[in-house]
Amino acid sequence: MIMSLDVAFSHRFAEFSLDMAFDVPEGITVMFGPSGSGKSTALRVISGLMRPDAGHVALGERALFDSATKTFLPPHKRSIGTIFQDARLFPHLTVRQNLNFGRRYAKTQLSKRDETQIIDMLGIGHLLTRRPEGLSGGEAQRVSIGRTLMAQPEMILADEPLSALDPARKGEILPYFERLRDHARVPILYVTHNPLELARLANRVVVLGQGQVLGQGRAADVLSDPALSPAVGSGALIEARVQTCHPDGLAELAVGSERLFVPSEGMDLHVGQGLRLRIPPHDVMISRHRPEGFSALNIVEGRVCGLRDMNFASVMVCLETGAGRILAQVTRRSLAALDLKDGTPCFAVIKTVAIAHDNLGFSSVQAGH
Repeated sequence: MIMSLDVAFSHRFAEFSLDMAFDVPEGITVMFGPSGSGKSTALRVISGLMRPDAGHVALGERALFDSATKTFLPPHKRSIGTIFQDARLFPHLTVRQNLNFGRRYAKTQLSKRDETQIIDMLGIGHLLTRRPEGLSGGEAQRVSIGRTLMAQPEMILADEPLSALDPARKGEILPYFERLRDHARVPILYVTHNPLELARLANRVVVLGQGQVLGQGRAADVLSDPALSPAVGSGALIEARVQTCHPDGLAELAVGSERLFVPSEGMDLHVGQGLRLRIPPHDVMISRHRPEGFSALNIVEGRVCGLRDMNFASVMVCLETGAGRILAQVTRRSLAALDLKDGTPCFAVIKTVAIAHDNLGFSSVQAGH
């Protein structure tokens, strides 16, 4: 059975009101917004820690909250697992014992095969006899994810799970959330204010601002929307697959009808592997003619499909290309000099080194798709 979360609620605090509606299907839906936008309140409503003034929360066919019928299930009856900012492991228990604690909350007995799959997916098999004090921050968080999965929840809330980790540990654990996104068959609502995590992980995005939903939809659509770019600050998201791994340290990617080159050192890439690319708008230049004698390898033909004022000096330009939608932030002077408007044919020039490892993530896209 395909599970999905349907949320619509309103609530008034003394000096702040919320009115939001969104859905969370299978995979990772990233809820993104600045502090004070309503992310924490939304999590509290979904988990049952808060009863809003009006609305409903339904997980599949099951009503968790409905003001019209006065339905309100307490947290322990909602079958929702939560991954917090800190791992919250029991210090006196081994990793295996911490995992087994999660199994106590499963509605049905977890099979040995499922248990092994969880341990293998998270790469924690060699940690089972250790105690939390002997784990790194990234290892502890992976164990915390495993404990949540062992409980077989019908949904997972991830409350800024990487915010307590340093950049190196974040880089270590992001691939495990990518695996969770591609293999878990439950809705996952992942809350963050980090644009990198948003671009790397999201199947869908819900953008919040001042207690309202500013936009929601497929990650690629939301991130390429110039109207939402000031709110998400992330850059266009493109799905690709590895076409060739060249001996000079570059990987050639098939991206729609185009080819892009990215650095491959340290990525362990193979032909046919799915990738997602985050292309920051400040790393994209625009030319009215195809550049020649230019060092940039990534030159993509397209046309302007949208413009959005950013500030006094710059404009966000949305380009429809054979690789997908790409955003470029340019000065108003450049906009005027190039005479850019809707429908103008042009070329996007993307710095190869700008698509660094931080802007590359793995996806379930396979060769031939």
